[in-house]
Parts: sequence; structure tokens; C-alpha cells
Amino acid sequence: MISVFGSVNMDLVAYVESAPALGETVTGRAFRTVPGGKGANQAIAAARAGAEVAFLGAVGEDAFGPQMRRTLAESGVDVTGLRTVPGVSGIAQIVVDDQGGNSIIVVPGANGTVTAPSEAELEVIARSDVLLLQLELPIEAVTAAARAARAAGTTVILTPAPVQPLPGELLDAVDILVANEHEAAAITGRPDHEEALRELKARVDWVIITLGSRGALTAAPGTGPALHVEAPKVRAVDTTAAGDTFVGALAVAHVERWSPDRAVRFAGAAAALSVQREGASTSMPTRAEIDRSLAGDVPPPDEHR
Repeated sequence: MISVFGSVNMDLVAYVESAPALGETVTGRAFRTVPGGKGANQAIAAARAGAEVAFLGAVGEDAFGPQMRRTLAESGVDVTGLRTVPGVSGIAQIVVDDQGGNSIIVVPGANGTVTAPSEAELEVIARSDVLLLQLELPIEAVTAAARAARAAGTTVILTPAPVQPLPGELLDAVDILVANEHEAAAITGRPDHEEALRELKARVDWVIITLGSRGALTAAPGTGPALHVEAPKVRAVDTTAAGDTFVGALAVAHVERWSPDRAVRFAGAAAALSVQREGASTSMPTRAEIDRSLAGDVPPPDEHR
């Protein structure tokens, strides 16, 4: 089983030709509300990729809370551990341009109330094969969950986003670190990807630096030098949640005991499918779609709708 201790947000997404500069107003071509949040996105990605998934986090008492709970449940995620707390749910304001790039502002809302894992949540984490963590919950809660997972023998996969200084006690409890190239550079102060990977690998057993359309660098235990895994060549429509799709699929491959290089290819195939669709949770592929993509029989981007 995979457990996710993380954020759930309602994404308020505006689609524009190009993102506005500071002080500039532009006209958008479309607007959507899509349940998201890095934690919820990774949970849905893992569930669609074939895993049993439990989500641990919080929503508010506003209208978004029940909608986000329902979206997770309909995607096959166990929401028994999803708290409802007074106040508003987390939201993310997202601007997506015609090249598929995005900029995001996250307002934590209910996510900010999760300052520590509860006893019930710790029990779920201890029963899990893998725990997925991100940094949209308070850092002290993330650290406590990671340490509890390490003590229980649960594999910890961390996405260090939004990027911030990482406490040593958190890094010491992480088994797999998945950072994009910007996060890796910010954490290490090294813009060279291979130098950043080597520095992170000194602290964490398995490090993956995702490079968008250029694939990923990976260095796993016992695999020798860093390996560059190419990404499938696709036309990106919306890159929102591509990284979360990658991590959710990677967790599934890890639970299924795939080799590190095959796991990264599986995750890359899932992410490549997701960028061909608009939205966050709405863009994530099913296991059948990922398997067909890896076999070379790529389904149309909107097949699962």
C-alpha cells in the first residue's frame, strides 16, 4: 500500500496565450476549477497507475472540501484519513500559457492546520510500503511523518516542493528524493545537474532530478554512475502536475519491485501522457494507458475521458 501525507487544493486555472508580466492584465481563453494539490495529485496518480492508496491530509468546511474528497474517492483513493477542519480548503491559482508552461500561487488553507500526524495517521504510515511526502504541509509535520515511516521500515519518497531549506533530520529519513532541476539547484546551490545530483546523493540513497521534456537523471543504490533516462517525445498542452504524476507512478513501480531504471521509465511514460491533457488530477493516465505507452502503442491523449 502507498500512503500520501500531503496537501489537497482546489486548482483555479486560467488559460492564456502568455502569462501576464507584473502590472499587466491579459485576457484568458478559458477557466476551470480542478481538484489538485501535490499530495492529492500524487495519490490519484498512484491509484490510477494501479496501487492501493490511502490519503492523509485536511480539507476545510467550504464548498471545495466535499468536492475534493469526492474526487479522491472516485479515483480509487481511500479517504478515511482525510480530516475536515474549520475554515477554508487550500487553493492554488494557476496560469497556463499556450506553450503548456505554468505559474502557481498556493494558499494553504486547511493544509496549514496539519502540524503533526495523528496517531491514526501514524498507524496507516506504519502499515504502508511507501510514504509519499511533499512540502505543502508544515515542515514539522512532514519531518515527523518521515521519521515515523523510517522507524517503521516504510520507504519514504520526498518531493521537495515548494522548495525551501530541508532540515537534516528530514533528509536523514528520506529513501528516495525526486526534485526537478530548479528545486535541485535551489537546495544545493549548484546549477549543474550532475553536481547537484552528486551532492544530494551523499545524503539520500536514491536521487532523481527530473528535467521536463529532457527526461531525468537518476542515481540509485548499487547502479554505478548517474543515468540519463530520456523522456518520450510528445506535444505538451499543460505541464501542471506532470511531476506529481511522475512521483505517483514511480511509487507504484517501486512497490512492484521494478529496477530503478525501469521504474524511472515507467514514471516518465506516465508524466508524458499527463502533459498531453489539461488540468492536474484530470490529466493523469490509467495503468493500461501507461503500459500501452511503454509498449509503443500510445493511446490518444483524451482516451480516458
